[in-house]
Amino acid sequence: MINRREFIQLLFIASASGLLPRTSMGQTQDLYQIPNFGNTRLLHFTDCHAQLNPVYFREPHINIGLAGSFARPPHVVGEDLLKYFSLEGNAQLSHAYTHLNYESAVQKYGKVGGFAHLASLVKQLRAAVADNQSLLLDGGDTWQGSGTALKTNGMDMVHACNLLGVNIMTGHWEFTYHEQQVLENIAAFNGEFIAQNINATEEALFDGTEVYDEDSGYVFPPYTIKQLAHSRIAVIGQAFPYTPVANPKRFIPNWTFGINDSELQDLVNEIHATHKPDAVVLLSHNGADVDIKMASSLTGIDIILGGHTHDGIPKALEIKNTGGTTLVTNAGSNGKFLGVMDLDIKQGKVRAYQYKLLPIFSNLIKSDKDMQAYIDKVRAPHIDWLSEELGTTETTLYRRGNFNGTFDQLICDALRQQNDAQISLSPGFRWGTTLPMNSAITMEHVLDQTCMTYPETYRREMSGENIKLILEDVCDNLFNPNPYYQQGGDMVRLGGMDYICSPNESIGSRISDMTLDDGTAIDENKNYIVAGWATVNEKAPGPPVWEQVSDYIKEQDTVKIDKLNSPKLIGVKGNPGISDV
Repeated sequence: MINRREFIQLLFIASASGLLPRTSMGQTQDLYQIPNFGNTRLLHFTDCHAQLNPVYFREPHINIGLAGSFARPPHVVGEDLLKYFSLEGNAQLSHAYTHLNYESAVQKYGKVGGFAHLASLVKQLRAAVADNQSLLLDGGDTWQGSGTALKTNGMDMVHACNLLGVNIMTGHWEFTYHEQQVLENIAAFNGEFIAQNINATEEALFDGTEVYDEDSGYVFPPYTIKQLAHSRIAVIGQAFPYTPVANPKRFIPNWTFGINDSELQDLVNEIHATHKPDAVVLLSHNGADVDIKMASSLTGIDIILGGHTHDGIPKALEIKNTGGTTLVTNAGSNGKFLGVMDLDIKQGKVRAYQYKLLPIFSNLIKSDKDMQAYIDKVRAPHIDWLSEELGTTETTLYRRGNFNGTFDQLICDALRQQNDAQISLSPGFRWGTTLPMNSAITMEHVLDQTCMTYPETYRREMSGENIKLILEDVCDNLFNPNPYYQQGGDMVRLGGMDYICSPNESIGSRISDMTLDDGTAIDENKNYIVAGWATVNEKAPGPPVWEQVSDYIKEQDTVKIDKLNSPKLIGVKGNPGISDV
């Protein structure tokens, strides 16, 4: 008698179309059967963070929205998200879009994403429409986030995107490979890399730095015009506006970034006047809240295909402005979703649309053989390093959420122990995969959380006053009521200390009652030994964080998170961006 895994493998072999039969795992083929609609198809993925293979990924149970973002996607989670989008009763989509029943659901539905599975789905969706009727757009954060990406400076992902057939992309973490490497990667990319909000500094222009346009200072083409079979589409690039703030400016000293919304409006007006497009698309890495604000104030943009905040938003948001309506989407992260925007374009306008955000269940999609062969080849030189088993976990290890996740706690615990520190700090990065309970922890799992070009650790003295200032600054970045002042990422993760957080207060008043793990109050006038990593302004002196974390796991052998240093929250009772766990 064959077991469940063998049964699924037989179904893979039997599936000539690349997708499994209707009865597979109790699910239906309907998920990937999209009725034909309109005459233009835009496919969109974002924030895959170099995950070539299928992964596990738990959606957040906390994504607080305040002021204008209260109770509005993406700041609804769990049951509230299912109710908002009328998805109650669909266990498959509940697992895709929420954290609910994660430990049991993940056993049923398995891994998500994987470029070989994504490739099969992209081919199917492009083949379902007429020739030259579709575009594949990448919202960025594609070339960073894995061990192979680090070893190849992102070039593994460049070639994977070429094989996938990406037409257009913009960026963010791509810029952490340093300026020259970024340019080399873009030169090897077969598609178009666009960004209207990256300019060369005056000094760089004076020194003859190579740019797309010397008069405007654009480093890259700001937009592109694509003539499809039945439509002319303008696509404008919007890279992450705060890259030199959130990441080391020293890596890209010749370039400036910004939201540049007034310049963007001028550009949109110019494109309409000059090219007469049927639709204008903003390929954005702003983050969902910034996109929504931008859509409400700018005119002439039909669609914003968004990224950066890793939000899987099941339906397009219709945002009103003085010129009409702009559709805003966000396509999740880690290769877990593919957005499908079908447009009915007539007489130079978008008359109607159909949008689907498709979760990529790897067990339900056959892998593309060419992409899988490439993945196997590019991983082969590093497979021993990636597959080294470090220990096991009794706890589901996850990252995504406004405050501390269990994988972040593991990193913080490792930093404290390895550096003999009282307190540890770890950035609130949104990238990072999930590891279900009772799983082996490999080096690759650690790299998925830590693999970047400034991973060095530090151990230093820091006053209680400075610790509070850091927490207040990051908290304002997360909860400032003006989205244009939210610079990306979640709250800094902590080890060895607790605090109270009041998100609705103003900067300087959100953090209180800081205590060490033993309950001792943190004195603002006293110094504490603090360990951390990923310094932005200067290179830290210690070894890469993955070395310290892997050594810690080996010493523990079995990882169990007994305490999560997550704050007590004040003033957010009933917020639909918070779900009990």
